[in-house]
Amino acid sequence: MSEMTPDSVRHLASLARIALSEEEISRLSGELAAIVQAVESVQKVATDDVPPTSHPLALGNVFRDDVVGDTLTTEEALAGAPDHDGSRFRVSAILGEEQ
Repeated sequence: MSEMTPDSVRHLASLARIALSEEEISRLSGELAAIVQAVESVQKVATDDVPPTSHPLALGNVFRDDVVGDTLTTEEALAGAPDHDGSRFRVSAILGEEQ
């Protein structure tokens, strides 16, 4: 089944809604045939006694623990703001209407 004819490439391109030139179709015929052949060879190697995995090694959490540190006060946070109301940042409405 590793045979990829120009007609089968045209069919796949139409299913994917991709416009291909005749040059691309002839080039992709060979490339897709190599890909299909590689998949076929992998399918021959896989056996029922090998469990499917998503990763060859066990994965673990690589993130550090969250540690509470010093935080800014409201006044410190608002100190560099171009506009605020004393407790919140003030920004222009993005939907064109005030809420």
